[in-house]
Amino acid sequence: MNSVVLIGRLTRDPEVRYTPESQLAVATFTVAIDRLQAAGKEKQTDFPRVTAFGKTAELCERFLTKGRLVAVQGRIQTGSYKNKDGATVYTTDVVADRVEFLEWGDKNESAAPRTPAGIPDGFQAIDDDDIPF
Repeated sequence: MNSVVLIGRLTRDPEVRYTPESQLAVATFTVAIDRLQAAGKEKQTDFPRVTAFGKTAELCERFLTKGRLVAVQGRIQTGSYKNKDGATVYTTDVVADRVEFLEWGDKNESAAPRTPAGIPDGFQAIDDDDIPF
């Protein structure tokens, strides 16, 4: 079974391109996800790259922006390519089957207000200024 569900905040706006042959939209973005830690341990964060296709990609381009909270359901996909130096680079991506916008609004609007009561257990509220990139 290859299934993954992630909830986190976008680290930057989605990048969208279109395939040359079929003009299929392809969106890529990275999500910041805090790992649960035992008390007293330093917080760790993962940054998986997500790829969405078609109508889902177009909706991501329209509604998602850096800092927005998103849920992604999909699968893990690994791959490799040769970089310009001829070295093999291995990749791991999440291919999204479904993307849920947990904070709504057009890209021009700021993210919905974040309240401590609206944050699920095990997650922290972060401001866009706290994201290191």
